[in-house]
Amino acid sequence: MWRPDRTLRGPERPTLRDIEPLNRVFADAFTDRYSRDGLVGVRVPHLNTLVWRYALEDAGDGAMIWRDPDGRLVAFNMVHRSGTEGWMGPLAVRPDRQGEGLGSTMVRTGIDWLKAQDAGTIGLETMPRTVENIGFYSRLGLVPGRLTVTLVHEVPRRVAAAPELLSKAGHQIAHGLEECRRLTDELAPGVDFTREITLTRDLGIGDTTLLHDGGELLGFALWHSTPLAAGRGKDEVRVLKLVARSLGAFERLLDALHGTAAAERVGRIAIRCQTEYADAYLRLIAAGYRVHWTDLRMILQGFPPAARRGVVLSNWEI
Repeated sequence: MWRPDRTLRGPERPTLRDIEPLNRVFADAFTDRYSRDGLVGVRVPHLNTLVWRYALEDAGDGAMIWRDPDGRLVAFNMVHRSGTEGWMGPLAVRPDRQGEGLGSTMVRTGIDWLKAQDAGTIGLETMPRTVENIGFYSRLGLVPGRLTVTLVHEVPRRVAAAPELLSKAGHQIAHGLEECRRLTDELAPGVDFTREITLTRDLGIGDTTLLHDGGELLGFALWHSTPLAAGRGKDEVRVLKLVARSLGAFERLLDALHGTAAAERVGRIAIRCQTEYADAYLRLIAAGYRVHWTDLRMILQGFPPAARRGVVLSNWEI
Protein backbone atom coordinates (compact mmCIF):
# COMPACT_ATOMS: atom_id res chain seq x y z
CA MET A 1 0.00 0.00 0.00
CA TRP A 2 1.32 3.46 -0.94
CA ARG A 3 2.13 5.70 2.01
CA PRO A 4 3.03 9.39 1.87
CA ASP A 5 6.65 10.26 2.53
CA ARG A 6 6.72 11.69 6.07
CA THR A 7 10.47 12.19 6.24
CA LEU A 8 11.88 15.57 7.12
CA ARG A 9 15.11 17.44 6.64
CA GLY A 10 16.49 19.86 9.13
CA PRO A 11 17.21 21.80 11.11
CA GLU A 12 18.23 24.40 8.55
CA ARG A 13 18.77 28.11 9.07
CA PRO A 14 15.97 30.07 7.37
CA THR A 15 16.51 33.02 5.06
CA LEU A 16 14.35 36.06 4.35
CA ARG A 17 12.74 34.06 1.52
CA ASP A 18 11.22 31.81 4.17
CA ILE A 19 9.23 34.57 5.88
CA GLU A 20 6.04 33.92 3.90
CA PRO A 21 5.95 30.16 4.67
CA LEU A 22 6.95 30.91 8.27
CA ASN A 23 3.95 33.20 8.51
CA ARG A 24 1.62 30.53 7.11
CA VAL A 25 2.80 27.88 9.58
CA PHE A 26 2.72 30.40 12.45
CA ALA A 27 -0.85 31.54 11.72
CA ASP A 28 -2.22 28.05 11.01
CA ALA A 29 -0.58 26.39 14.02
CA PHE A 30 -1.58 29.03 16.57
CA THR A 31 -5.10 29.37 15.15
CA ASP A 32 -5.45 25.59 15.51
CA ARG A 33 -4.08 25.78 19.06
CA TYR A 34 -6.57 28.47 20.10
CA SER A 35 -9.42 26.51 18.51
CA ARG A 36 -8.51 23.38 20.48
CA ASP A 37 -8.40 25.51 23.64
CA GLY A 38 -11.97 26.59 23.03
CA LEU A 39 -11.28 29.96 21.39
CA VAL A 40 -13.21 29.03 18.25
CA GLY A 41 -13.31 31.74 15.62
CA VAL A 42 -10.00 33.34 16.63
CA ARG A 43 -7.77 33.73 13.59
CA VAL A 44 -4.12 34.51 14.30
CA PRO A 45 -2.84 37.06 11.77
CA HIS A 46 0.43 36.97 9.89
CA LEU A 47 3.26 38.86 11.53
CA ASN A 48 4.85 41.97 10.11
CA THR A 49 7.79 41.12 7.84
CA LEU A 50 10.06 43.41 9.88
CA VAL A 51 9.12 41.54 13.05
CA TRP A 52 10.14 38.27 11.38
CA ARG A 53 13.40 39.85 10.24
CA TYR A 54 14.09 40.84 13.83
CA ALA A 55 13.29 37.33 15.07
CA LEU A 56 15.49 35.65 12.45
CA GLU A 57 18.45 37.95 12.87
CA ASP A 58 18.20 37.99 16.66
CA ALA A 59 18.18 34.18 16.77
CA GLY A 60 21.02 33.90 14.22
CA ASP A 61 22.22 30.30 14.11
CA GLY A 62 19.49 29.49 16.64
CA ALA A 63 16.81 30.05 13.99
CA MET A 64 15.79 26.53 12.89
CA ILE A 65 13.33 25.20 10.33
CA TRP A 66 12.36 21.74 9.11
CA ARG A 67 11.07 20.89 5.61
CA ASP A 68 9.19 18.01 4.02
CA PRO A 69 10.53 16.08 0.98
CA ASP A 70 8.92 18.67 -1.34
CA GLY A 71 10.83 21.48 0.36
CA ARG A 72 7.75 22.94 2.07
CA LEU A 73 8.20 24.33 5.55
CA VAL A 74 6.80 22.01 8.23
CA ALA A 75 8.01 23.50 11.51
CA PHE A 76 10.25 26.11 13.09
CA ASN A 77 11.89 27.01 16.40
CA MET A 78 13.39 30.45 17.01
CA VAL A 79 16.06 29.94 19.70
CA HIS A 80 17.48 33.12 21.23
CA ARG A 81 20.36 33.93 23.55
CA SER A 82 21.00 37.20 25.39
CA GLY A 83 24.35 36.52 26.98
CA THR A 84 23.69 33.69 29.42
CA GLU A 85 19.89 33.97 29.10
CA GLY A 86 18.50 31.50 26.55
CA TRP A 87 14.91 30.99 25.46
CA MET A 88 12.83 29.54 22.64
CA GLY A 89 9.97 31.22 20.81
CA PRO A 90 8.01 31.26 18.75
CA LEU A 91 7.97 27.59 17.75
CA ALA A 92 5.28 25.75 15.84
CA VAL A 93 4.51 22.64 13.81
CA ARG A 94 2.19 22.64 10.81
CA PRO A 95 -1.17 21.19 11.98
CA ASP A 96 -1.12 18.28 9.51
CA ARG A 97 2.29 17.14 10.83
CA GLN A 98 1.59 17.35 14.54
CA GLY A 99 1.64 14.22 16.66
CA GLU A 100 4.69 12.74 14.89
CA GLY A 101 7.27 13.63 17.56
CA LEU A 102 8.72 16.58 15.68
CA GLY A 103 7.83 19.00 18.48
CA SER A 104 9.94 17.04 20.95
CA THR A 105 12.83 16.94 18.49
CA MET A 106 12.62 20.70 17.97
CA VAL A 107 12.65 21.53 21.68
CA ARG A 108 15.48 19.08 22.44
CA THR A 109 17.50 20.48 19.53
CA GLY A 110 16.96 24.01 20.86
CA ILE A 111 17.99 22.98 24.36
CA ASP A 112 21.14 21.29 23.06
CA TRP A 113 22.04 24.38 21.02
CA LEU A 114 21.62 26.66 24.05
CA LYS A 115 23.71 24.33 26.21
CA ALA A 116 26.46 24.40 23.56
CA GLN A 117 26.30 28.22 23.69
CA ASP A 118 26.89 28.08 27.49
CA ALA A 119 23.45 29.46 28.35
CA GLY A 120 22.94 29.49 32.11
CA THR A 121 19.17 30.00 31.86
CA ILE A 122 17.06 27.96 29.42
CA GLY A 123 13.30 28.24 29.06
CA LEU A 124 10.24 29.29 27.10
CA GLU A 125 6.74 30.60 27.63
CA THR A 126 3.33 29.10 26.89
CA MET A 127 -0.28 29.96 27.65
CA PRO A 128 -1.29 29.00 31.21
CA ARG A 129 -4.64 27.59 30.03
CA THR A 130 -2.97 25.22 27.57
CA VAL A 131 -2.51 22.25 29.88
CA GLU A 132 -1.57 20.02 26.95
CA ASN A 133 1.43 22.20 26.16
CA ILE A 134 2.44 22.42 29.80
CA GLY A 135 2.44 18.63 30.07
CA PHE A 136 4.34 18.31 26.78
CA TYR A 137 7.11 20.69 27.86
CA SER A 138 7.24 19.16 31.33
CA ARG A 139 8.01 15.74 29.82
CA LEU A 140 11.05 17.39 28.24
CA GLY A 141 12.32 18.63 31.61
CA LEU A 142 10.82 22.12 31.70
CA VAL A 143 9.21 23.12 34.99
CA PRO A 144 6.34 25.64 35.37
CA GLY A 145 7.47 28.83 37.07
CA ARG A 146 6.10 32.35 37.45
CA LEU A 147 3.70 34.17 35.15
CA THR A 148 4.70 36.83 32.68
CA VAL A 149 1.85 39.35 32.64
CA THR A 150 1.33 41.71 29.71
CA LEU A 151 0.06 45.03 31.03
CA VAL A 152 -1.13 47.91 28.86
CA HIS A 153 -1.74 51.56 29.57
CA GLU A 154 -3.54 54.07 27.39
CA VAL A 155 -1.64 57.34 27.26
CA PRO A 156 -2.83 60.68 25.90
CA ARG A 157 -1.22 61.82 22.68
CA ARG A 158 -0.31 65.18 24.14
CA VAL A 159 3.00 66.96 24.24
CA ALA A 160 5.18 65.36 26.90
CA ALA A 161 8.77 65.67 28.01
CA ALA A 162 10.99 64.51 25.18
CA PRO A 163 12.58 61.15 26.03
CA GLU A 164 16.31 60.52 25.93
CA LEU A 165 16.79 58.05 23.09
CA LEU A 166 19.88 56.02 22.27
CA SER A 167 19.41 56.73 18.55
CA LYS A 168 19.92 60.45 19.24
CA ALA A 169 23.28 59.91 20.93
CA GLY A 170 25.20 60.59 17.72
CA HIS A 171 28.85 59.63 18.04
CA GLN A 172 28.14 58.57 21.64
CA ILE A 173 25.99 55.57 20.60
CA ALA A 174 28.80 53.09 21.26
CA HIS A 175 29.24 54.60 24.73
CA GLY A 176 25.48 54.34 25.35
CA LEU A 177 25.47 50.68 24.32
CA GLU A 178 28.32 49.95 26.69
CA GLU A 179 26.49 51.75 29.52
CA CYS A 180 23.44 49.53 28.92
CA ARG A 181 25.60 46.41 28.84
CA ARG A 182 27.37 47.31 32.08
CA LEU A 183 24.16 48.14 33.95
CA THR A 184 22.49 44.90 32.83
CA ASP A 185 25.53 42.84 33.80
CA GLU A 186 25.69 44.55 37.19
CA LEU A 187 22.05 43.70 38.00
CA ALA A 188 21.80 40.36 36.16
CA PRO A 189 25.34 38.97 35.74
CA GLY A 190 25.93 37.44 32.33
CA VAL A 191 22.77 38.82 30.68
CA ASP A 192 23.45 41.06 27.66
CA PHE A 193 20.85 42.82 25.48
CA THR A 194 23.36 44.57 23.20
CA ARG A 195 22.45 42.55 20.10
CA GLU A 196 18.72 43.24 20.49
CA ILE A 197 19.32 46.96 21.04
CA THR A 198 21.57 47.22 17.98
CA LEU A 199 19.29 45.15 15.74
CA THR A 200 16.25 47.22 16.73
CA ARG A 201 18.07 50.40 15.73
CA ASP A 202 19.40 48.92 12.49
CA LEU A 203 15.96 47.74 11.37
CA GLY A 204 14.30 51.01 12.39
CA ILE A 205 11.52 49.23 14.29
CA GLY A 206 11.99 50.94 17.65
CA ASP A 207 14.59 52.45 19.93
CA THR A 208 15.95 52.45 23.48
CA THR A 209 14.79 55.02 26.03
CA LEU A 210 17.51 55.96 28.51
CA LEU A 211 17.29 57.32 32.05
CA HIS A 212 20.32 59.25 33.31
CA ASP A 213 20.85 61.16 36.53
CA GLY A 214 23.99 63.19 37.00
CA GLY A 215 25.71 61.35 34.18
CA GLU A 216 24.88 57.90 35.64
CA LEU A 217 22.65 55.48 33.73
CA LEU A 218 19.84 54.44 36.09
CA GLY A 219 17.81 52.46 33.59
CA PHE A 220 16.76 51.83 30.01
CA ALA A 221 13.88 50.33 28.07
CA LEU A 222 14.24 48.67 24.66
CA TRP A 223 10.97 48.99 22.73
CA HIS A 224 9.39 48.39 19.34
CA SER A 225 6.66 50.51 17.79
CA THR A 226 6.44 48.86 14.38
CA PRO A 227 3.09 47.02 14.09
CA LEU A 228 3.24 43.42 15.26
CA ALA A 229 0.65 42.13 12.77
CA ALA A 230 0.97 42.56 9.02
CA GLY A 231 -1.19 45.26 7.49
CA ARG A 232 -1.98 47.08 10.72
CA GLY A 233 -1.14 50.63 11.71
CA LYS A 234 1.29 51.66 14.42
CA ASP A 235 -0.66 51.84 17.68
CA GLU A 236 1.61 51.03 20.64
CA VAL A 237 5.06 51.01 22.15
CA ARG A 238 5.93 47.43 23.16
CA VAL A 239 8.68 47.15 25.77
CA LEU A 240 10.88 44.10 25.13
CA LYS A 241 13.62 44.66 27.73
CA LEU A 242 13.62 46.96 30.73
CA VAL A 243 16.45 47.42 33.19
CA ALA A 244 16.27 49.72 36.23
CA ARG A 245 18.68 50.06 39.11
CA SER A 246 15.88 50.54 41.67
CA LEU A 247 12.10 50.81 41.99
CA GLY A 248 12.47 54.57 42.00
CA ALA A 249 14.35 54.40 38.71
CA PHE A 250 11.68 52.01 37.38
CA GLU A 251 8.94 54.57 38.11
CA ARG A 252 10.93 57.36 36.45
CA LEU A 253 11.47 55.13 33.44
CA LEU A 254 7.71 54.61 33.18
CA ASP A 255 7.30 58.38 33.01
CA ALA A 256 9.93 58.54 30.27
CA LEU A 257 8.03 55.86 28.34
CA HIS A 258 4.95 58.09 28.37
CA GLY A 259 7.03 60.71 26.61
CA THR A 260 8.26 58.01 24.26
CA ALA A 261 4.70 57.02 23.31
CA ALA A 262 3.79 60.65 22.71
CA ALA A 263 6.84 61.14 20.50
CA GLU A 264 5.90 58.00 18.53
CA ARG A 265 2.33 59.31 18.19
CA VAL A 266 0.79 56.16 19.63
CA GLY A 267 -1.77 55.88 22.41
CA ARG A 268 -0.67 52.78 24.28
CA ILE A 269 2.29 51.26 26.11
CA ALA A 270 2.59 47.48 26.60
CA ILE A 271 4.99 45.98 29.17
CA ARG A 272 5.51 42.28 29.89
CA CYS A 273 6.31 41.96 33.59
CA GLN A 274 7.58 38.78 35.24
CA THR A 275 5.69 38.34 38.50
CA GLU A 276 8.88 37.58 40.42
CA TYR A 277 9.14 41.39 40.45
CA ALA A 278 6.08 41.78 42.69
CA ASP A 279 6.84 45.37 43.69
CA ALA A 280 7.33 46.48 40.08
CA TYR A 281 4.14 44.67 39.08
CA LEU A 282 2.12 46.45 41.76
CA ARG A 283 3.66 49.79 40.78
CA LEU A 284 2.38 49.18 37.23
CA ILE A 285 -1.09 48.41 38.56
CA ALA A 286 -1.03 51.51 40.77
CA ALA A 287 0.06 53.59 37.77
CA GLY A 288 -3.06 52.56 35.86
CA TYR A 289 -1.77 49.65 33.80
CA ARG A 290 -4.34 46.89 33.24
CA VAL A 291 -3.74 43.19 32.74
CA HIS A 292 -4.11 42.23 29.09
CA TRP A 293 -2.60 38.74 28.74
CA THR A 294 -0.70 36.10 30.71
CA ASP A 295 1.98 33.60 29.79
CA LEU A 296 3.51 30.86 31.90
CA ARG A 297 7.30 30.86 32.05
CA MET A 298 8.78 27.35 32.05
CA ILE A 299 12.41 26.74 32.96
CA LEU A 300 14.60 23.74 32.16
CA GLN A 301 15.48 21.86 35.33
CA GLY A 302 19.00 22.82 36.39
CA PHE A 303 19.08 26.02 34.31
CA PRO A 304 17.26 28.63 36.44
CA PRO A 305 17.66 32.40 36.16
CA ALA A 306 20.53 33.74 38.23
CA ALA A 307 19.85 35.99 41.20
CA ARG A 308 19.14 39.55 40.11
CA ARG A 309 19.01 42.98 41.68
CA GLY A 310 16.91 45.98 40.75
CA VAL A 311 14.37 45.34 37.99
CA VAL A 312 15.34 43.36 34.87
CA LEU A 313 12.33 42.55 32.67
CA SER A 314 13.08 40.35 29.66
CA ASN A 315 10.44 39.57 27.07
CA TRP A 316 10.58 35.97 25.77
CA GLU A 317 8.37 36.69 22.78
CA ILE A 318 8.96 38.62 19.57
